[in-house]
Amino acid sequence: MSETRQRILDDIKTAMKAGDKPLLGTLRLMSAAIKQREVDERKDLGEEEVIVLLDKMLKQRRESIEQYSKANRDDLVAQEQSELEQIKTYMPAQLSNEEITAIVDQAISDSGASSIKDMGKVMGLVKPLMQGKADMSAVSQSIKSRLA
Repeated sequence: MSETRQRILDDIKTAMKAGDKPLLGTLRLMSAAIKQREVDERKDLGEEEVIVLLDKMLKQRRESIEQYSKANRDDLVAQEQSELEQIKTYMPAQLSNEEITAIVDQAISDSGASSIKDMGKVMGLVKPLMQGKADMSAVSQSIKSRLA
């Protein structure tokens, strides 16, 4: 069992004892998503796979916040924002803008990318290094601006 998954299970017990229902709900969502993926793939997820799954949950929350904001549903925005912040606590330390820029520049030079058509090559090199450590949509925009 991955370290992050074990931490989530331990925190579920702590939240239950403390009666923290909002946190408990988010922790159960995370645990259920991990368990569902393990059942679907018939294997225990490793640490990296759990981080990728949590990163996907973060992306879903960001998209939901954007949609709810457009619909003026502040109550749902607040709930999604709360879940987003709680999930972030289980993610590895985020890369700084300088670190992201350095990795992107290195990937562009390693792949020999010269135009926007080469974006897939660059993303292929960058994604494994940054998954869960940076907002991949922001990384994508950074690559696009450099290749344009």
